[in-house]
Amino acid sequence: MRILYSCGIFLYGQLLRLAALRNPKARQWVAGRRNLFKRLENALQGNTAPLAWFHCASLGEFEQARPVLEQFRQTHAHYRILLTFFSPSGYEVRKNYDHADWVFYLPLDTAANARRFVATVRPALAFFAKYEFWHHYLAELRRQAVPTFLFSAIFRQNQPFFKPWGGFFRNMLRCFTHIFVQNEASAQLLAGIGIRTVTVAGDTRIDRVSRIAQTKLDLPLVSAFRSHQPLLVVGSTWPGDLAVVLPFVSGFAQPLKVVLAPHEISEETLRYIEQTLPKRILRYSVATETTAARADVLLVDNVGLLASMYQYGDFAYVGGGFIDGIHNILEPAVFGMPVFFGPNYHKFQEAHDLIALGVAHSVKDAASLASAFESLYADE
Repeated sequence: MRILYSCGIFLYGQLLRLAALRNPKARQWVAGRRNLFKRLENALQGNTAPLAWFHCASLGEFEQARPVLEQFRQTHAHYRILLTFFSPSGYEVRKNYDHADWVFYLPLDTAANARRFVATVRPALAFFAKYEFWHHYLAELRRQAVPTFLFSAIFRQNQPFFKPWGGFFRNMLRCFTHIFVQNEASAQLLAGIGIRTVTVAGDTRIDRVSRIAQTKLDLPLVSAFRSHQPLLVVGSTWPGDLAVVLPFVSGFAQPLKVVLAPHEISEETLRYIEQTLPKRILRYSVATETTAARADVLLVDNVGLLASMYQYGDFAYVGGGFIDGIHNILEPAVFGMPVFFGPNYHKFQEAHDLIALGVAHSVKDAASLASAFESLYADE
């Protein structure tokens, strides 16, 4: 299995290099790792302080890591902090994050890269957010006796760790000094394979969204846009979400303002929305409070404001549920509004909890969104 894993990692890297010829995100992934070790060695040269390494797959996992990292920085000020990302969507947004001393991409998980990375960084502690399981890095950290922690983790019975043939994957879990999980079911699954250095600690994104709610930005433009009408905030949408949301918004006959923030704000996506929706649409970047008040749809063509925009909403739709999984539904939920999302939510404990409470709704198409939305819209 180790040979198959290593071959798979190698092929993955080669495929990304081929994809980089056409795909901008793959191009960022490749370019960000060019001369990476040389840049890393130069950056860390001369550091004599103990170093804590925090690793996140992408931006969503960073939101889970952020409250842990910032609390660690506050209580362990003598440590330096290295933050790494696997995905460009995390690195490109947070490469200038001021609570970390250094921010880098993580080199591909090969045995040679893992040895060189750990030898260069010399971490005193390592922290992984949610579900980052890299065999060679974890094995090297264990060989070097580096205390290694996984937090905000969540496990399901159908994962390889819990299969009869999953010994290779179980060994990765045994590299962690301690695992902090989101729910009791995860702790029981781990106990069933002999892993008991586990604590049920919940999801650290709750700490993050609570802090956002307390320190939210005032956005007069969004307030003027709402203009005392019901407001639906649609965040982090992908094409599958737009196929549901755009027909719903087009056909909804009652007063409703819509803030629409695509996950990727390419010109192609923005134009598609503008050409598809028969509404008065205004891009955020060119809006004024006067022009916003006259628009039906405020099209968000920047990043970093969505979490604060939710405070003005009465309803929220969060994207991702028609691909790999929903984005952060806690960001709108913390402001006390009902949340809608697509059918692929089963890996997310917060979705199950909010559905059970009756404040979240999974939808499969525009008709089911309209049915769920209209019953709430009419119920003050």
